[in-house]
Amino acid sequence: MSNYILPPISSITSLDTQAKVQLLTHLFEKCETLTSYLVPELFNQNHTSYVNLIEAARSLLLKLLEGSDFQRINRIIAAHPRLGPQKQQLSSHSSSEQKSLAASSPEETEKLVSLNEEYEAVFPGLRYVVFVNGRSRASIMENMRKRIDRGDVGLERREAFEAMCDIALDRAKKLGAKL
Repeated sequence: MSNYILPPISSITSLDTQAKVQLLTHLFEKCETLTSYLVPELFNQNHTSYVNLIEAARSLLLKLLEGSDFQRINRIIAAHPRLGPQKQQLSSHSSSEQKSLAASSPEETEKLVSLNEEYEAVFPGLRYVVFVNGRSRASIMENMRKRIDRGDVGLERREAFEAMCDIALDRAKKLGAKL
């Protein structure tokens, strides 16, 4: 896990842009599209807690869904790593969060890889995003199957943004925020 500690919530409006981007990268994932959208909107007001900050980010992300900038939306969602075996380097946060998915049979690993591929074929440009922490591999794969079968891209984008914010709340707690 990262050694990063969140700055006091009272100080975040005075952080420089690089520090704001770093803060958001620890709460969410590294994503220039996300930070370029959130930094100007999120840090122009005082927040009473990290819960308040993340809920403001949730509102901004959900508001983005009201428009038609699907490329921007998809880039934000695709910044999250795939679940299971990785070709790309995971952030220290994602690596820790996905530990429950690591220990399994080769058949389960193959099934998760296959589900990721099927998900991305049904929802081009998206990644399956879910709050994994503490959930079993079987439960995650069952959820992924239901979402693939549902086939509703609008609902997928919404669920991804909701999950990203739920993950951010969990990360904030682990990074020393008083929630």
